[in-house]
Amino acid sequence: MTSDENDQKHCVAMFEKLSEYIDGELDRASAKEIESHLEVCSACKICLATLKTTVHMCSNISTNPVPEAFSQKLRTLLQENLSVGDGPTVYKR
Repeated sequence: MTSDENDQKHCVAMFEKLSEYIDGELDRASAKEIESHLEVCSACKICLATLKTTVHMCSNISTNPVPEAFSQKLRTLLQENLSVGDGPTVYKR
């Protein structure tokens, strides 16, 4: 295994823990491991910043109900134009 492959696997392992890290759900040792990795890995640092921004944006979204007329029209269009089976969704033209 090359050093790049090893680094990539380590980054993937760190990435899988970033949500828990942001939420403060990791034990101190795991959090410290992520912090140490972030000091030397700009790609993971960018991933963390992007994830934090996404979480912040999602937490500030207001929930406004969709007007019933729009909702009904969307349902009708979906039923008319989508064929859902065991395989991938097929769009009718």
